[in-house]
Amino acid sequence: MNEPAPEESSIRVSTSFFDDQKMKSLQEWDDVFVSLLSIWSCFFVIQMDGESSVYTLNKAHASVAFGKFQMDGESPVYTVDEALTSVGFGKFQILVLVYAGLGWFSEAMELMILSFVGPAVKSQWDLSDDQESLISTVVFAGMLVGGFSLGLISDCYGRRKGLLGLNLLTCVAGVLSTFSPNYASLVTLRFFVGFGVGGGDVFVTWFLEFVPASHRGIRMIFLSFFWTFGTIFEAALAWIVMPGLGWRWLLGLSSLPSIAMLLFYSLVPESPRYLCTKGRITDAHKILEKIARLNQSKLPPGMLVSDSTVGRDEESANSESTPLHSTTRKMDLDLRSGFSSLVTLFSSKFVRTTLLLWALCFGNVFSYYGILLLASELSSAQSQCGSSNAMFSKILQDDSLYVNVFITSLAEIPGLLISAIMVDRIGRKFTVAFLFVLACISLLPLVHRQPATLTTVLLFGARMSTNGAFTVSAIYGLELYPTALRATAGGAAGAVGRVGGMICPLVAVALVTSCRLTEAIILFEVVMAISTVCVLLVRVETKGKELSDSIDHVSDSEQAADVR
Repeated sequence: MNEPAPEESSIRVSTSFFDDQKMKSLQEWDDVFVSLLSIWSCFFVIQMDGESSVYTLNKAHASVAFGKFQMDGESPVYTVDEALTSVGFGKFQILVLVYAGLGWFSEAMELMILSFVGPAVKSQWDLSDDQESLISTVVFAGMLVGGFSLGLISDCYGRRKGLLGLNLLTCVAGVLSTFSPNYASLVTLRFFVGFGVGGGDVFVTWFLEFVPASHRGIRMIFLSFFWTFGTIFEAALAWIVMPGLGWRWLLGLSSLPSIAMLLFYSLVPESPRYLCTKGRITDAHKILEKIARLNQSKLPPGMLVSDSTVGRDEESANSESTPLHSTTRKMDLDLRSGFSSLVTLFSSKFVRTTLLLWALCFGNVFSYYGILLLASELSSAQSQCGSSNAMFSKILQDDSLYVNVFITSLAEIPGLLISAIMVDRIGRKFTVAFLFVLACISLLPLVHRQPATLTTVLLFGARMSTNGAFTVSAIYGLELYPTALRATAGGAAGAVGRVGGMICPLVAVALVTSCRLTEAIILFEVVMAISTVCVLLVRVETKGKELSDSIDHVSDSEQAADVR
């Protein structure tokens, strides 16, 4: 082979050096161009003709570009969780707590009223036992439908729309049921009351998304106190109203809190976390600014983004070629369809959590309402095994029924206090498990007949424990899902729980009234034991963790927990 001439070799080396320098310069200009394009494109949505997909370069891309020109140590972006941590828990969250708490107060009253209205209506209209039971059953059936429907509405159209829907249904149907001319109209209207009450998890979801991660558990339990106060207040109200004025007045007065909810609805802010998942960053930022003003604090420096968007940008930074419309983006867009949210609950990423949570919710509701019914059946010295409905109606006319319900309702307060102490110390999972075990221990002596006073004490302890477990489970279940799924997941789990509420009177109470008390207690023990196992099998502990907007982020957390 012929060797190249020295001059030719020198020319090639020079040309190679020139080409390298040229490519390096072009690369630098390309980086600048991409950065400028990213900044410019934050104000536009690029849509390709003839394509069904929408390609976006959002503000997060722009913020990443800005980050190239900032000094080291400065953060160009922040998430909603970081903003809430910065502004803290203050006046704004207290106002949100009061509104959400009033909603739970109202819904507790609408459920507690079933203990008093059913027997009174039966006596006045000469109803059969099945007709009386149907009044309660249709409420739980409405809650079953409302839990799914209002959860979907909340995830698709916003938390405010979900709150408006449940408040309207509860208020209008509650007021109209006061004037029910006959049994059929009362049953129909109470179904729609149940439909509205079934969306109560939207209150929890909405409040949850305004609370900073630190000490979130105890602050969510503050919300649950409103439910307990609602049950106590309804028992006291029935004690005062029912003997002299009757059930219609009780229904009307119990609707007043839901009327107040509608009057103040115009002041309700949308969840900034929800707005971020829908790309409404500016609207979310305005709400966060309002929170900062009321709390007399400041937002972090930089630009607000959704944590799911940050995750996608980190992936794109580590990839040689990243499509503008990623798989995660497509999934987030698909979640705008309510029914696709339900399908996502059973995807490989969530199916384990969903099934365990549904079993837990079923056990929670079955145990809670079962012990509530046991209290009315066993705690009174006047009640006897297998007592007739006539005897029950006679007891109803006496103040003892109202006193017993009032006293057992007070058991929920220490249950919430125990939960508040434990939830942010030992975590959600072990708090729920501990309270279920405590409830099992309280019920176990009732396998054999006990003196009336001891029976009341044991049932007091059982209701205290099941209420605490119920409350922490509700918080834990919502924390397990990302923002795009949270209301739907909570509504679906709540709806499954209502099935437990519908089955409990048919199974557990039937055992009690047929003098099979031992079998009834064993049934509750088994249900609570299964619920304990279910909560321990959930892979994620959410204590102290930030809420997620991203589906992939939740999945990764589960996998990491599984490895540990």
